[in-house]
Amino acid sequence: MAVPDFQSFFKPLLEIAGDGKEHAIKDARKMIASAMKLTEEDLKEMLPSGTQSKFDNRVAWAKIYLTKAKVLEAPRRAYFIITERGRKLLKEGHERIDVKVLNKFPEFVEFHTAKGDTPPPGGPTGVSPEETPEETLQKAYQSIHNELATEILDKIKGNSPQFFERLVVDIMVAIGYGGSHADAGKSIGKSGDEGIDGIIKEDRLGLDVIYLQAKRWAGSVGRPEIQKFVGALHGKRAKKGVFITTGTFSADAMSYVENIDPKVILIDGQTLAGLIIDYGVGTNIVAKYEIRRIDSDYFMEE
Repeated sequence: MAVPDFQSFFKPLLEIAGDGKEHAIKDARKMIASAMKLTEEDLKEMLPSGTQSKFDNRVAWAKIYLTKAKVLEAPRRAYFIITERGRKLLKEGHERIDVKVLNKFPEFVEFHTAKGDTPPPGGPTGVSPEETPEETLQKAYQSIHNELATEILDKIKGNSPQFFERLVVDIMVAIGYGGSHADAGKSIGKSGDEGIDGIIKEDRLGLDVIYLQAKRWAGSVGRPEIQKFVGALHGKRAKKGVFITTGTFSADAMSYVENIDPKVILIDGQTLAGLIIDYGVGTNIVAKYEIRRIDSDYFMEE
């Protein structure tokens, strides 16, 4: 038989985890392949990109979806374990567990649905007869982007403060600030002056500078922390500041910076991960797809 659609692996993965033990994804793949009687030829079928087998890719995405729905969790890389929510889902006795079933979990809907859209009616990345192929591709890209952003933040939080400082330098230079890496690196992590972690040139000539505060936090940064930073900026007669965190900012903090002088930009974890992806910091292109439209001028005869 051909490799089933990736939703067909939802229930088998959850059933494997049903014993409450940690399982390696490589062991789960073997168990599922055997149970589904997939042949060697089936297992060797590759994605169009040629970078991974279709079977491995679909099992991996099944694990991602179940993790986003909080029915599985990943205690460490390439392992998974069932959650209490997952146990309850198994007890419900669904003949098939798919996206329609997972849509009842708000965490999954947030992950799987593009901002401002209604929950997808089912199918991989929200595929439905009402959607154009281009819309489907955009949703698929967003799902991949969201998963990569989550992985990036996990990596940052697992590394040292010194790594975070270097990352801030790389991002600012990639965006176009700081002149050279050498100039930027001299300024980051050296100040420690009343809530200021570093200073970076706004341009190569250093006609203006930007003061930085970087917090490797998991939680929410509130208004008091931002006020301390702003106070430090006033002490330097600074005009511009950037506050970066791996966490989030409270609504009060975001409201506060809207009408103050100096100008302060808040970069939360999701925005940080987005900048890392957009500017190619610490990431590699695995595959690239182009969407082309007809050039009407070319086909127009005079």
